[in-house]
Formats: sequence, structure tokens, C-alpha cells
Amino acid sequence: MAMSANRDTLTVPEVCAELQISRSTFYDWRQKGRAPLCIVLPNGSLRIRRRDLDRWLSACEDAA
Repeated sequence: MAMSANRDTLTVPEVCAELQISRSTFYDWRQKGRAPLCIVLPNGSLRIRRRDLDRWLSACEDAA
């Protein structure tokens, strides 16, 4: 799997691979407001900032 051109942002497949979840799980979490903050590009594609993913993971750890 190729890395994003900008290492500060990740694609949905990259995030799913890192979290070891399916795309459907990611979109389910997003629909329920439980996914990391996403950037919606003009073409509708999503990107996730590395720092937002890291903050989201930290928040999940604190809640556990």
C-alpha cells in the first residue's frame, strides 16, 4: 500500500490498516461520530491528519 504524498495526512485505507479495522467499520464509526476528525476534500475523498489520529487514539486510551 502506497503512503500518502503528504505524510501529515493519511487516507482511509491507511488508517484502517493501522487500526486493523475494515473500511465499513471506519465509516460506521464516522457515521456515529466516533471516528477521528476527517478532512473532506473537494472530490469527496477523506484524509485524516496524523495528529488528529494520535489525539483520537489517546482519547480512546483514556476512556478505556
